[in-house]
Amino acid sequence: MEDKKQMASKSEPLVSFRGADILNGENVVIYGLDMEVFPGDFVYIVGKVGTGKTSIIRTIIGENPLEKGFGQVCGYELNGLRDKDIPYLRRKIGVVFQDFQLLTDRTVEQNLEFVLKATRWKDKDAIDKRIREVLEDVGMENKAHKMPHQLSGGEQQRIAIARSLLNRPALIIADEPTGNLDNETADGILKLLTGINKEDGTAIIMVTHNRNIFEKYHGRVFVCKDESCEENVNDEVIDLALTI
Repeated sequence: MEDKKQMASKSEPLVSFRGADILNGENVVIYGLDMEVFPGDFVYIVGKVGTGKTSIIRTIIGENPLEKGFGQVCGYELNGLRDKDIPYLRRKIGVVFQDFQLLTDRTVEQNLEFVLKATRWKDKDAIDKRIREVLEDVGMENKAHKMPHQLSGGEQQRIAIARSLLNRPALIIADEPTGNLDNETADGILKLLTGINKEDGTAIIMVTHNRNIFEKYHGRVFVCKDESCEENVNDEVIDLALTI
């Protein structure tokens, strides 16, 4: 039987950019982006602050418009993307932020319930079952009734990852998910994300400054530098791109 990576190579890309100009506000920060991300891929986007990494992410989730070039994400064309289609696009994508973005006045369970109800889940039994499933997936099944402030940073990030899994996305975007964590905790988060990638075939795009991460947990590497973003395996280029 073919493994998931072999099968992924025959699939349509989840993310496809061709000659795309990436905006930050009204300014182009990356010219002519060419990128394809397939099911089962683990992709890193690296580069200095201000080189357009987060702008790529914002374009993928429909927050930044795409005005020049071609872009398609999870079946939705980004060129002329209608406002009413953006929520449907985002249901196909799980997003993990550096600062967790949990609702501080609600328990873990209520945080996850809020997301499901916002994405039109109505059956209480189904909601409760899905919450249990994702908490078990991230090893947080005993934390459902905790408030966010009662959790460590690593535990909050695990809950954020659980939240990203709720609607069984084909793609997870992680924007500096280990930036606020110590090395040991960050390593645990990477083990969790790579496990989700390998076991479920979920594609992951991760923004990071940390070279140690993508050296230990291998994936494709796109380097943002000099108003461009290109896939690269050249150590010297990556070193230059990450030098502050």
